Amino acid sequence: MSKKVLVVDDDPDVRLFTVTVLEQHGYTPLEATNGEEGKQMIKDAAPDLVILDVLMPRESGVRLYREIKTDKKLRDLPVVILSGIAEKSFLRSQKALTEFGGEPVPEPECYLEKPVEAEDLIQAIQKILG
Repeated sequence: MSKKVLVVDDDPDVRLFTVTVLEQHGYTPLEATNGEEGKQMIKDAAPDLVILDVLMPRESGVRLYREIKTDKKLRDLPVVILSGIAEKSFLRSQKALTEFGGEPVPEPECYLEKPVEAEDLIQAIQKILG
């Protein structure tokens, strides 16, 4: 059975590109258009990996990432951040949330900046999922 990969991104073009790359390499893609949908899909479909955008409506990727990594049942779920925001900015946002009383969270398993090459994306996924 192929591994399920949830793509959470509000940009339909990015979702289409990512889903196509996943399908071409034998993964089962799942899609969510925002963090709220992504959270529900994680609960309903139990993906093996999440590819997560940072800036989205209706719950940002920053917040969803934090929720995943602080939930005892979900914290081991690997997350690849795929965003147009620089990694330093994302890590700073996580640090700021921690300073406001939040639980510290580990860095993502992989951080890729948009636009990403299909080869770089699939290499990151294969490295995590085998």
